Amino acid sequence: MCNTTPPAPDVAAIGTKMLENNRIRVTEWRFKKKGDSTGWHKHEYDYVVVPLFTGILEIETPDKGRISWPVENGIPYTREANTEHDVINGNDFECAFIEVELLEPPQKK
Repeated sequence: MCNTTPPAPDVAAIGTKMLENNRIRVTEWRFKKKGDSTGWHKHEYDYVVVPLFTGILEIETPDKGRISWPVENGIPYTREANTEHDVINGNDFECAFIEVELLEPPQKK
């Protein structure tokens, strides 16, 4: 992620970089409690998310809307570069996901 506006420290999700090379960046995002958030951000790269829980992520959108996004443990989903949002823990429990950013542009066929 980049272009981040951090949330207040008491509701901040914890991002831990696990691996980075010239092709990918892998980050664990951990939300200790309901309401914790990543802060508003815009993704520079295409990315894959692998939830480490089954539950709900609340997604705040650029138009100030909010979406409840159901996720399943281990079932990945993808998003494209330039996605803008704030991701919020919508659960009554601690949760986390792995984000894999694809740092290389797609190869032409």
